[in-house]
Amino acid sequence: MLSNTLNTNEIKDASAAEVEFQRIDTEGRKTVFAKISEAPALKHRITINHSESGSALNARRRSVVRVDKTILSTVDSVTPVTVSAYVVLDAPVGALAAGTEMTNVLAELGSFVHTSASSTFLYDGTGNGAAALLTGGL
Repeated sequence: MLSNTLNTNEIKDASAAEVEFQRIDTEGRKTVFAKISEAPALKHRITINHSESGSALNARRRSVVRVDKTILSTVDSVTPVTVSAYVVLDAPVGALAAGTEMTNVLAELGSFVHTSASSTFLYDGTGNGAAALLTGGL
């Protein structure tokens, strides 16, 4: 289970500065964290949600980690807008005895959307996958 406070290198922004979040709600298979210093009108949230279907070899788990950040428009400095990003892992947990392949696809996704330097990720969003996401490029 995740701790009630996400900090100490768990979450960083594009400048690699730590961003701290506090658990504000847990219901069933869903947990919501809020940025500790968020303004009430400018919510900054992380939501983790899991659902499972099927049974035996056909059992699947769908896990979603989503970040939503509301900011003021950079065009008029008045209109609140929300930027969202999320990762979905849809895995055949009934047919996999270990999480090795799930770990591999997460590593591949992470390295594609970040810049890799040796065996670590840089947080500057300049990787090929990040460029495709940010610009709508193919």
